[in-house]
Amino acid sequence: MYQKLINYIKDYSGSEINALETELIKNAFEPKKLRKRQFFLRAGDISKHTAFITKGAMRQYCIDDKGNEKVVQLFIENYWADDRGSMIAMEPSIYNIEAWESTDVLIITPRGILELADEVPAIGRMLRVMDDRHAVALNKRINSMICGTAEARYQEFAAKHPQFIQRFPQHHIASYLGITKETLSRVKRQAVR
Repeated sequence: MYQKLINYIKDYSGSEINALETELIKNAFEPKKLRKRQFFLRAGDISKHTAFITKGAMRQYCIDDKGNEKVVQLFIENYWADDRGSMIAMEPSIYNIEAWESTDVLIITPRGILELADEVPAIGRMLRVMDDRHAVALNKRINSMICGTAEARYQEFAAKHPQFIQRFPQHHIASYLGITKETLSRVKRQAVR
């Protein structure tokens, strides 16, 4: 379970991790198992942990004023799940984060990861790389939602995340892309032609 996290830290930081640092990491992260449909975070609660997924899949969503779920994020192995805004502001989250499959995670508090970064330089480097990549991905997603067609959004998603298509139902993918299930079905049919 911890080896996936260690490998992730090495990949993102470009650094090796020695035996002492490995033990510090293992002691800082707590393993947790989530059953399918179990909540990691419920809307209205403050997000107090970030979770590194070692096995399984999760989704982050909000519910609009009409009672419809709107998927904001999809997560699988080697992804981090949390509501950063809630954690930073210490305000109730507007999101639910739910295990879509039985999921194993390693959790840590925001303070815990910052303290760990002081002791394990690779963590600090990893966090900077993650922040940069997150900012770029968020800007691309916003641009795609504003300027892109449904077809372009699906094609880009399918090319970058084919594993998500296998693991999440069509209505979650449609919601994530900001389109209806019917539009997604039409786009997929056209892509096959």
